[in-house]
Amino acid sequence: MILSKYNLKKINMPAFQLPQEQVFELPEKVLQFGTGVLLRGLPDYFIDKANRKGIFNGRVVVVKSTDTGSVTDFDKQDGLYTIYSKGIENAKEIKEQVICSAISRVLSASTDWDAILEVARSPHLQVVISNTTEVGIKLVKEDVRKHPPVSYPGKLLAILYERYKAFNGSKDRGLVIIPTELIVDNGKKLEAIVLELAHLNKLEPAFMDWLESSNSFCNSLVDRIVPGRPDKALSDEQEIANGYADNLSIISETYGLWAIEGDDKIASVLSFSLADKGVVITPDIELFRELKLRLLNGTHTLSCAVAYLSGFRTVKEAMDDDEFTKFITRLAFNEILPAIPYKIDHAVATDFAGKVLDRFRNPYIRHEWLSISMQYTTKIKMRVIPLLLNHYTINNSAPECVALGFAAFIRFMRVKAGDNGQYTGTINDEEYKVTDSQAEYFAKVWESNDINTVVQNVLKNKELWDADLSALPGFENAVIEQFNRINAKGQLEPGIIKN
Repeated sequence: MILSKYNLKKINMPAFQLPQEQVFELPEKVLQFGTGVLLRGLPDYFIDKANRKGIFNGRVVVVKSTDTGSVTDFDKQDGLYTIYSKGIENAKEIKEQVICSAISRVLSASTDWDAILEVARSPHLQVVISNTTEVGIKLVKEDVRKHPPVSYPGKLLAILYERYKAFNGSKDRGLVIIPTELIVDNGKKLEAIVLELAHLNKLEPAFMDWLESSNSFCNSLVDRIVPGRPDKALSDEQEIANGYADNLSIISETYGLWAIEGDDKIASVLSFSLADKGVVITPDIELFRELKLRLLNGTHTLSCAVAYLSGFRTVKEAMDDDEFTKFITRLAFNEILPAIPYKIDHAVATDFAGKVLDRFRNPYIRHEWLSISMQYTTKIKMRVIPLLLNHYTINNSAPECVALGFAAFIRFMRVKAGDNGQYTGTINDEEYKVTDSQAEYFAKVWESNDINTVVQNVLKNKELWDADLSALPGFENAVIEQFNRINAKGQLEPGIIKN
């Protein structure tokens, strides 16, 4: 039996939170760009929870922007999927099992663009959410009258223009737009790109005024570890226990934060925030952003290749190793925390760092390092480089753990192109896929096959980092020294990450 609206009545699981029938009649208030597990495991989870409490009373239309994959499973399951949340809080095991009914339907941008524009014309629509990865919010000079535009900002502008025309520029028909891509000031950056694109398309001045005055682009930050689908063994076990098959089920930790920059007016639109303390609407989210971006994401990013080269495939496997735990603790507390480029109370940062390591130890989460490595170069740039540069405003010596993380990253990015355009690397004779927009660059830079040359070229590349990292005192030598401790097969020898 497949999970679907029709089959809900056949599910007899007292521990599950099942949707009530009236939820399927709620209006579509949210347009979401992205079908990924983070959006389904956090924003959609919060919206579903609010609907259960009779607060927000609105569902989500999801736009699938890429041509990869299909929407078949969403159609078969009426947008329903199971969220299994597990974690440890105050030394107690916390479990939650929810059949999420936030999503009303999933539309493909390439084949359902007319239907998407129809949603734009809906009087019920209030909110736009996106997670198009860090490389998705960029300016592509294009005609937004295309069917559909190529970029996410182009699609968003087309939707806003359609809405403007449908309501004759009514000031109260603007939208609250919340990007969740992990880039600094994501709302402001998206707004700037959309405005520039509107100018490039020579859209009328009245629309430009409406775009700026009637719509709110909110900076936001999401924080929840959502590794994705259960593996086959666990999925089969859940199917037997629950009595239904779910091809969209996801696993997440219990911790969740969605910090949104906004005022009381925005909060009144985003009423789902009243359903869970994990949704925070505040005039300034910088504190949340810096703590999460540096201590959670920065620690993940800098330890990712170190863990992979050490033979660990999941975060939990790595955290079960005493040597690695000591390394990641030194990295977080001794090098990242003091270098955060924002004034944060030390006790607050220390407490957050401790909770981060506890979350990494979560025995119920299988978070694969290869998933964390997606768009690795961009993540290094956004999460790590500001830390490194600020470290050198305080110290004159190279940070050893960061240098090891950088050396492991460069070795991890020793890639080659396959026949299908997919880039792969090899460590200890094991091949792995690399999903990184800079993979072609690294394939070329590794043609020299000389470690010193490779490290120097990567560090001095201002196009990658917006800075010449080879100019930082001692950093290039520290990275080369750490690189020389990686064996020919790409492994870190035992003892390398010890203090």
